[in-house]
Amino acid sequence: MTTTTKTKDILGHPGGLLTLFITEMWERMSYYGMRMLLVLFMTASIQEGGLAITVASATAIYGLYTGFVYFMGLPGGWIADRLIGGQRAVWYGGIIIMAGHIVLAIPADATFFIGMILVVLGTGLLKPNIGAMVGQLYSQEDNRRDSGYTIYYMGINIGSIIGYGICGWLQVEAGYHWAFGAAAVGMGLGLILYRLTLHKLDGAGAEPTVHLSPQAAKLSWTIIGAFLACVAIITYLMVSGIMTMNPVVVAQYTVVAITTVFLLYYAAVFFLGNLTGNEKRRIGALFLVCLASIFFWAGFEQAGSSLNLFGRDYTDRIVGTFEIPTGWLQSLNSWFIVLLSPFIAALWINLAKRMITPSYGIKCAVGLVIMASGFIVMFFAAQLAASGMKVAPYWLVATYFLHTVGELCLSPVALSAVSKLSPKRFAGQMMGVFVLTYSIGNIVAGLLAGNFDPENVAEMPNLYLQISLFTIAIGIVIALFTLKTRIWEKLPAEKEDTAEDQQPGSKVLA
Repeated sequence: MTTTTKTKDILGHPGGLLTLFITEMWERMSYYGMRMLLVLFMTASIQEGGLAITVASATAIYGLYTGFVYFMGLPGGWIADRLIGGQRAVWYGGIIIMAGHIVLAIPADATFFIGMILVVLGTGLLKPNIGAMVGQLYSQEDNRRDSGYTIYYMGINIGSIIGYGICGWLQVEAGYHWAFGAAAVGMGLGLILYRLTLHKLDGAGAEPTVHLSPQAAKLSWTIIGAFLACVAIITYLMVSGIMTMNPVVVAQYTVVAITTVFLLYYAAVFFLGNLTGNEKRRIGALFLVCLASIFFWAGFEQAGSSLNLFGRDYTDRIVGTFEIPTGWLQSLNSWFIVLLSPFIAALWINLAKRMITPSYGIKCAVGLVIMASGFIVMFFAAQLAASGMKVAPYWLVATYFLHTVGELCLSPVALSAVSKLSPKRFAGQMMGVFVLTYSIGNIVAGLLAGNFDPENVAEMPNLYLQISLFTIAIGIVIALFTLKTRIWEKLPAEKEDTAEDQQPGSKVLA
């Protein structure tokens, strides 16, 4: 049994919140600072210090990277819950992330993908568990919980702003590998501060929530070891040139595989979860939210790929005698989140006071349409670029503004929908299933970005227009279906329905 000493509150919140805030801030500094550079580095010429990879391959690799960052959160959360506890998961995850950035800082092409794989594995351990520990600082009755998560979310955005600023500047002034090294320093600072203030967590995440039997634990570690050995072998074969792969084809197969897992698991919960009729209707409404999330992130994640390249190649970034680093344009999203979050939160509150409470599906559809409208802005910007002009930065500013408004309408609402509409006994599993929508959207984003051929600028306006119109159409369809499902969202989960609504003998997942 773990004994804890109650620490003093800071600004009305548990002292451990500051520990997690600072750790997450520096981890996000390292993640976003490195993420911003990936496509730029891979597509830059050898003379510019890059890898000279084609846009299609580079964006596919980027999509796989960001997709697997989210996907690995599923086993990472399980390892913490069943084997090592959240505190150790965050610590070891941070060390692996830092090691990945150090490897990326080595000026050798062969080590680049090793560094990326390490960052993916480390983030899968750290990211889901540090967020879970924030919730463990508060009791179920503590009404400070939502405020605590808001403060924690601010740490994410402050860290991303720092990462964009430092790594973007270093990339221009000293080169890509110095910028990757700065990300390692940021993660290192986070780990030092985490270790120094670990006692403030009051035992939150110190132990696994479920202790496995010795035999089950041994089997689990054996499977984990075998998986890591396979990853190491495949990485060695690729780095040594013995095995090659087409990133675009791998991304296509991967997105099909993850989508299949998502649909099968969702269907298993629906048909085999012994749900009441009301519970089925509620997760039916939730399915629309999941669809909106997939299409949203497929568009939104163009920020690190096609929009990043547009900022580098087709945007006039000269202000006086100063050239704005390409990566700094991506920081607009974080700045807008910090500035706009209070207004969006106030909007929902004021609507509720007027007895206007849009359903989860409507809010997500609105967010999807607003995000898609950003690509209409890019349609006009791309037309100017296709005519041979370099466009002013305000085109990207307007696009990122619309994307951020869409994100604030959809992302927190979708998370709230998962927590509210999921059957209580499947709450954790459904959150894991929902995370798969991030993975699917990110990989699709990478595949879409591969269509932006820098040698064929004339096609760019139509590509942005197609993304916009298709996504708006999806948003409208979701809104129309919500006319039915908005009623389902309000059904009481605990009400039992008639016998025919049940699934006899279907307790496989319960």
